[in-house]
Amino acid sequence: MNDTIKRILVLCLVFVTAFSSVHVYRAWRDDQPIFGFGKQETDQQFAPEHATLQMKPAIDPSMVPGLIRANDEMVALVDRVTPAVVSIDTEILKRERFFDPYRGRITERDRITPGLGSGVIVSEEGHIITNHHVIEGHKRIRVTLHDGRSLPATLISSDKLFDIAVLRIQGSDPNEKFDALKFGDSDAVKVGQLAIAVGNPFGLGESVTVGRISARDRSLSDGQRDLFQTDAAINPGNSGGPLLNHLGEIIAINASIYTEDRENPGFQGIGFSIPSNDVKRTMEYILKMGRPIHGYLGLTARDLNNYLKDVFKYNGEGVLVWGVTPGSPADEAGLEPYDIILAFQDEGVKTTRGFLNRVQRSEVGIETGISIWRGNEIINLTAEVGEANPFDQQEQLADNGRLASDEAILKAIGISVRNPPRHFRGSGVLVRQVLPGSLGEMQGIQPNDILIGINGAPISSDQDFYLRLVATAAVKETQLEVHRGKRIWKNVTFPPIPRTKSPTD
Repeated sequence: MNDTIKRILVLCLVFVTAFSSVHVYRAWRDDQPIFGFGKQETDQQFAPEHATLQMKPAIDPSMVPGLIRANDEMVALVDRVTPAVVSIDTEILKRERFFDPYRGRITERDRITPGLGSGVIVSEEGHIITNHHVIEGHKRIRVTLHDGRSLPATLISSDKLFDIAVLRIQGSDPNEKFDALKFGDSDAVKVGQLAIAVGNPFGLGESVTVGRISARDRSLSDGQRDLFQTDAAINPGNSGGPLLNHLGEIIAINASIYTEDRENPGFQGIGFSIPSNDVKRTMEYILKMGRPIHGYLGLTARDLNNYLKDVFKYNGEGVLVWGVTPGSPADEAGLEPYDIILAFQDEGVKTTRGFLNRVQRSEVGIETGISIWRGNEIINLTAEVGEANPFDQQEQLADNGRLASDEAILKAIGISVRNPPRHFRGSGVLVRQVLPGSLGEMQGIQPNDILIGINGAPISSDQDFYLRLVATAAVKETQLEVHRGKRIWKNVTFPPIPRTKSPTD
C-alpha cells in the first residue's frame, strides 16, 4: 500500500472519530439516544389528558331574549334578500397607448379587461340596478344569480351623472319570475339607523355586512351629491349592490368608498351610497323613455361672495341668478337676472352646485315653489320643471352655469351628438339630433352621421366635441369631418359665431 492511500485512510479515520465523538457528547448532554440506541425520546411518550369542557353559555338565554330574537330575525332577513342580489362580470374595452418598436412611434390599441361588480334585481321581469361605472365601456355583461346560474345581460340605458345603470336578464323560460326587492323611501332614512350591505366584494361571492347610516347629504363630486354615508363594510366589487334597511327594502345603491390608498383601495369605515328615491326615479325614466331625464329651469347662477352681497345690499344665504334663458321655465316663472334665490322646493339654497343638483333631480313637469329676494323684498314664484336637452345640459352642468354665448353657439350649430355604439371602431361621435333651421341643417348634416374630427383633431367623446366646438367656434371657422355610412361624406365648414355680451361675460 503506497503512502498516498495510507494518508487518505488516516484522514478518514480521524474524521469519523471526530464526528462520532461530537455526536456522542451532544447526545449525552441532551439526554438523547446514541446512534438510535438507548432510551426513547420523552416527548414521544403520550399520556391521555382529561379536559372538562364548559357545557353552559356565558349567560342564560332567558336573560337575553331580545338578542336571540334579533339574531334570528337578521338570519331570516338575509335569507330572504340574498336571492335578489347578483354578481356582475364584464369585459371592458379600453384604449391604451404603447410604443411600437417596428414603426418607431406611439400608437393605440384596444385591450379587453375584466370588470367586477354587484347588482340587485328590482322587478320580477329581471330588471337589475347597478352602477354606471361598473358597466361603462363594456363589451360583454354576464350576471351570476344566487342559484349559480350565469346569464347574459342587456344594458337598457345608464345615467352617468347619477352613476346608475339598468340591465335586463332573461332565463331559458321566458315566463320566469325572478326574486326582486322593493325600493324603500330614502327620504325617511335617519342617521344611526341599521344598514345592511350585500354584494360581491373582491369577487369572493355573496357577502353581507351590517352597519349604520353615518351621515346624509354627502358629496363626492359636482354630479354625485346628497349621498348616504355608511360604516357597513363596502369593498371593491360591492359597487352596484343594495344597501338595505331592517325590512329588506332598498334604501340606497352602494357606489364607492373613501380611501387614501389609491393603489390598493380598501374599506376604512366610510362608504357612500346613492339614495333609493334618486335611483328609482332614474330607472322609471329609463324604462319609460329609454334614457335618463334631468330637470331643467333655464338659468345660470353663481355663489354669493362678500363683494356681491355688498353690491346687492344683501347679507343672507342664497345664490345669484346670473342669466335667464328666454322662453325657459325660469323665464316663464318670472325669474330675472340678479334675483337672489333663497329657497327651492321649500328648502333653503346655499350654493350654486347644490341648487343646480336639486334642479336636475327634480321630477319633470311638477310645479315647484321658488323664493327670491328682489329689491329688498321676498317674492314667491312658481315654476314648472322642464326636461333638459343636450344643449340645455351644457348650460346647467357647469360650475356657475356655462356662458350664455356658449349656449348660443351650440344652438346656432344645432348638432346634438352621443358616443357611438360599442361595435363602432375608431374615434368619432354619432349625430343624434339636428335642430331645424340651424347651421348644421343648412350644411346637410343628418342624424346618424358620424363626426370624426373637428378642426383636424380627432373627436374622442361627446363631451370632447362640445368643449372643442365652444372653444373654437367663436374665434375662427369650424371644420367638421363627416362620415356617412362607411365612407367619408365631406368636410363641413361653419363660419365664426362671435360671442355676444351677456350677464355671464
